[in-house]
Amino acid sequence: LRERGVNPYPNDFRPDHTAEEVQARFGPLTADELATAPSVAVAARVVAFRDFGKAGFLQLQEGDSCVQVHARQDRLPTATFEVYRLLDLGDIIGVVGRPFRTRTGELTLEASDLRILAKALHPLPEKWHGLQDVEMRYRQRYLDLIVNPEVRRTFSVRSRVIRHVRDFLEQHGYIEVETPIMQPIAGGAAARPFVTHHNALDVDLYLRIAPELYLKRLVVGGFDRVFEINRNFRNEGIDATHVPEFTMLELYQAYATYEDLMSLTEELLVGLAERVGGGTRLVFRGQELDLAPPWPRRTVTELVATASGVPADRLLEPGTIRGLAERAGAIERAGMAPGELLIAVFEQLVEPTLVQPTFVTQFPVEVSPLARRNERDPRFVDRFELIIGRTELANAFSELNDPDDQRARFEEQLRARAAGDAEAHAMDEDYVRALEHGLPPTAGEGIGIDRLVMLLTGASSIREVILFPQLRPETAT
Repeated sequence: LRERGVNPYPNDFRPDHTAEEVQARFGPLTADELATAPSVAVAARVVAFRDFGKAGFLQLQEGDSCVQVHARQDRLPTATFEVYRLLDLGDIIGVVGRPFRTRTGELTLEASDLRILAKALHPLPEKWHGLQDVEMRYRQRYLDLIVNPEVRRTFSVRSRVIRHVRDFLEQHGYIEVETPIMQPIAGGAAARPFVTHHNALDVDLYLRIAPELYLKRLVVGGFDRVFEINRNFRNEGIDATHVPEFTMLELYQAYATYEDLMSLTEELLVGLAERVGGGTRLVFRGQELDLAPPWPRRTVTELVATASGVPADRLLEPGTIRGLAERAGAIERAGMAPGELLIAVFEQLVEPTLVQPTFVTQFPVEVSPLARRNERDPRFVDRFELIIGRTELANAFSELNDPDDQRARFEEQLRARAAGDAEAHAMDEDYVRALEHGLPPTAGEGIGIDRLVMLLTGASSIREVILFPQLRPETAT
């Protein structure tokens, strides 16, 4: 191309129609009606062509829409037809042409001008046998998006999910805020953080594991309904539902309880299923789900008692729960408290069985250092997790707003950390000070956006719904 004086990467072609607009405007017209149609200019990628020597057909793809182009030697300038003969699959071109119908009735543009806009130096994968390797698909997501229309649809759904969430919360009186990604204390969740260093301040900082404590500071400051769609970072393992960098929705509402958030969550997710997922009946991980409300609400002890046969009122007895945890293979480290053992047993025996939407409530205080104690039984907190398709989608609770209780919980977490729990919460003196200024009775919730998109698209792995998931470094071959 350069030897012929053709710039393979120009920036002076301006399309006036997309491929979708061409189909919408001219698709309904008959051949006779197209005879008086004007020429249009489109730009798109060549994904197929059939060459017959002095003429040929090109299939151009733009997003999920395609348009066919007919190029004839006797209707194009000689230099332009030479450019056509040098085209490869994957090239991006600009075409000016009048729409017509072929003998088979396909809407086609008769090219009167054709320009190369970006020359592809690597071939596209074959349509049917090309990009099948999963790791290559994630690593070269740009090719994945070109050749796999279902992947483009997944990320279109993701965009619509986030837009719907924002609209829903704003309609319910919430305002969107932004909180720090680099934090002096890794707080708001039980997780191992990524550590970085700020050279000018000469301090270590942590990439955010959760925005919770900052959002609750804003409630103290008078923002009664806040939310953030945020990127969180946790220095932990990778599996079908966990990656080190992920997207969360966190929201907080003053003068509300965790029960109010159950109703809000049900309304939000049912609306998403109807507007984005096509209805409340979904298939996820091979299981048929029905999201039609109302969703059952079951306590942790009720579910574990049913699964184990141990009476609910005995599940926090140290000897009883330790024996049950040993039989379930749920002991993760020495010195686990009864409440920690109860949740470990729940995760082993119960969570894998919860297919239909279920609000699991009343978690032990030992695993909920930021949640409000239940007034009837202070061994538990007013908290729920939403499990759908054996996967945790949301975690919420009535917030602990007693500064003395919060300080004591932090101190208990410090003792757990000293005993070997690397994920125990650190002390945050400034957060306790904020509570001392008065946090209204508040409820808060986190919803995993990536897992929500998995649910609505039927994806089996969280990496299918993240455009550029974290992978091991590529090895040289």
